Amino acid sequence: MQETTTTRIEAEVFRRLLQHLDERKDVQNIDLMNLAGFCRNCLAKWYVAAAENHGTEVDLDQAREIIYGMPYAQWKRLHQKEATPEQLQSFTGSRTTGDADA
Repeated sequence: MQETTTTRIEAEVFRRLLQHLDERKDVQNIDLMNLAGFCRNCLAKWYVAAAENHGTEVDLDQAREIIYGMPYAQWKRLHQKEATPEQLQSFTGSRTTGDADA
């Protein structure tokens, strides 16, 4: 497969992942971290790093808006729930990639 085709496919898959996460606002970041070891904030940080690798500056707030589809503070206000003691215990016990904003 040609590199441009691979890149286009990967971009389409990434956009579909963002769409899926947008459709599943009920899934909290802490749930994602506990189950998969990454969350929306991780994706935003990876976006910043990838932009930097390509000589483009994207700050974390810009990347979060791309990932969340709105400013991060707005998303938190509208969709983020208080973590349960069980979620926090699981998060603390299984935390490997680290994300203070889960």
